Amino acid sequence: MQSSKSSASRSQLPYIVGGIILLGVVIVAAIFAYIWFSGGSGQPSTAVSAPTVDASAANVYHIDPENSEVRFTLTEDLMGQHTTVIGKTNDVAGDVAIDLNTPANSKLGTLRISSRSLATDNEFRNRAIRGQILQSNQDQFEFIEFTPTAIEGLPAAVKIGDVLNFKVTGDLKVRDITQAVTFDVSVTVTSDIQIEGKGSTQVTREQFGLQIPNAPGVANVSNDVTLEIDFVADKTA
Repeated sequence: MQSSKSSASRSQLPYIVGGIILLGVVIVAAIFAYIWFSGGSGQPSTAVSAPTVDASAANVYHIDPENSEVRFTLTEDLMGQHTTVIGKTNDVAGDVAIDLNTPANSKLGTLRISSRSLATDNEFRNRAIRGQILQSNQDQFEFIEFTPTAIEGLPAAVKIGDVLNFKVTGDLKVRDITQAVTFDVSVTVTSDIQIEGKGSTQVTREQFGLQIPNAPGVANVSNDVTLEIDFVADKTA
């Protein structure tokens, strides 16, 4: 009798194992489906705009999004491979006011970025960013803003062709969290109607409460994140 029960148990074992495997596949598929569909299309709800700078004594330059780019860089292990992740968008707006006669009077306006259009080389990752990490699929979290509060290191004089290296401290708002950060900035006055520049800083995901969803194959996402901007700005009329 006991031998018969053991045989019956062994005969049912493949079905039990198969059921467990099937359940695992269903759970993984559900996770992928949730992340995929909750991420939305990535299309901005509107063209990005930013408050203008009031600087009557200075030349005001408006960032040209077609020739500008905002990026974030971090690392992760994807399917066992250590990967450098770069997300980028050119949906950025902001003004730079440079007083050539008195550089200390120069100003930077609020920089506004569409986090909804940030894209990496992986569409599943993009949807996870929009749906779970930055939550930019929600209208209230669509834009990232940097509002400058101080500029340090401007020279005493500026002329066409000069390169200005300085630091900009300000409030960086990601979702509903705002933190003070400092960018290292370099601006070249290429002509009386155009400037080019770049800036960078390093933040952490922890600062902004950015959690990585549990997704199969993704591990060891770095806490450190590098933020960068390359921009061209044209003088306003």
